[in-house]
Amino acid sequence: MLVLGVETSCDDTAAAVLLDGRTVLANLVSSQDAVHGPFGGVVPELASRQHVRQILPILDGALEKAGVGLQDLDGIAVTRGPGLVGSLLVGLSVAKGISFRWGIPYVGINHLEAHLLAIFLEKEVSFPYIALLASGGHTLLYQVRGFGDYLYLGGTRDDAAGEAYDKVAKMMGLGYPGGKVIDRLARQGNPKAVSFPRCRMKKGSFDFSFSGLKTAVWHYLKGRGRNKWESEKADIAAGFQEAVVDMLVTPALRAAREHGMSRIVLAGGVAANSRLRERMVEETQEEGMEAYFPSPALCTDNGAMIALAGHHWLERGRRDDFSLNADADLTL
Repeated sequence: MLVLGVETSCDDTAAAVLLDGRTVLANLVSSQDAVHGPFGGVVPELASRQHVRQILPILDGALEKAGVGLQDLDGIAVTRGPGLVGSLLVGLSVAKGISFRWGIPYVGINHLEAHLLAIFLEKEVSFPYIALLASGGHTLLYQVRGFGDYLYLGGTRDDAAGEAYDKVAKMMGLGYPGGKVIDRLARQGNPKAVSFPRCRMKKGSFDFSFSGLKTAVWHYLKGRGRNKWESEKADIAAGFQEAVVDMLVTPALRAAREHGMSRIVLAGGVAANSRLRERMVEETQEEGMEAYFPSPALCTDNGAMIALAGHHWLERGRRDDFSLNADADLTL
């Protein structure tokens, strides 16, 4: 089965061609970092306009790289939510147009589900497993019991982990996206030199909260004064990152223990963070568990993971009609 995957949920325009749910023939992504960088975060209107400009060139490029034409496709998978509604509508409209013109079945895909399954593009992981999905828009914990069978365990009550990275990077004038620049800067710092508080939820909860940590960084910067903290930037970045990683790893491990799971899968853009990967491997090994994570290119938003989820749904006979709409608040 040859499936075209289209992803425009936020600020990355992506398309991929997947063969038989396993072989990635093409996986192209057009980043908007340069567009949103001056604002320190994604501007929804600008993101939508950029998708309109990039969607057709990216689709053409993916098909050309895969060596196939639209008439060769067996199905189309496109993100329908969650995300920015204007961005979602660009991808969804194009997918519907192709489906209508060529008579190719299409399915709308839940962006969260696609992230949870992205690991299968590179590795075989036995069900069930605990999945930690951390990105700029989401921080969620699931028990993945099989394809289409997901048990929600917990989520952030305020900021997502990636959002906290972006906001702290903006406070410090480090640039955008915050996750990359803080990860890079933190390698030069000492995480013990500047310590920040960790939010711990009540016993039995697997929820997260990052707003307090973000506020603690703001107070630290304000209290020190720019002339003083400028010389500590690397240590501040390292201390902040260590706190975020600690607040992600601890609940995931506890969820695995309490649910009798021996496998933890990282997903989402924050899963590309070098310290998070390092800590998760260290801690799971101590617990006799296994940690899995996709390559960095498959952690961030991409069309291949959308095509993978689409492959499974199309294989099961699902077909969506043209009344399907984008859903910015779609849940899993």
